Amino acid sequence: MNISDQLARMTKRPLPITIISWFYIAAGIVGAAYHSTELNTHAPFENDAILLIFIRLLAIIGGAFTLRSAHWARWLLLAWIVYHVYLSFFHTFSGRTMHSVLLVITIYVLFRPKAAEYFRAKKN
Repeated sequence: MNISDQLARMTKRPLPITIISWFYIAAGIVGAAYHSTELNTHAPFENDAILLIFIRLLAIIGGAFTLRSAHWARWLLLAWIVYHVYLSFFHTFSGRTMHSVLLVITIYVLFRPKAAEYFRAKKN
C-alpha cells in the first residue's frame, strides 16, 4: 500500500463521527430556532435569549468543523456537552441522565483511536 492509499484510508471520516457531528448541528439549529422565539427585538438583552442562541451556535460550529476534521472542534463539542450535563443538575433527573449518556457517547465517538487517526490526518 502506497502513501496516498494510506492517507486516503486515514482521512475517510468514520460513520460515528458523521452521525455525532450532524446530531450536534441539528441540536444547535433546533435550539437556536426555539430560543430565537424568546428574543425581544426592542430589548434584546432583557433576557438570556442571545446567550442561549450563542451557546446553540457553538454546537453548530463544533459539529460543522468536526465534519471537516478540525481537532479543536471535538474539544468544543466535549465542552458543550459537559456544560449541559452541569446545567442538567439544576433540572430533572431524566434530563441529567440523557445529557450524561450523550457525554459518554460523545467521548467514545470523538476520542477513540480511530477518531484520533481521522483528526490527526489533517493538521489544523
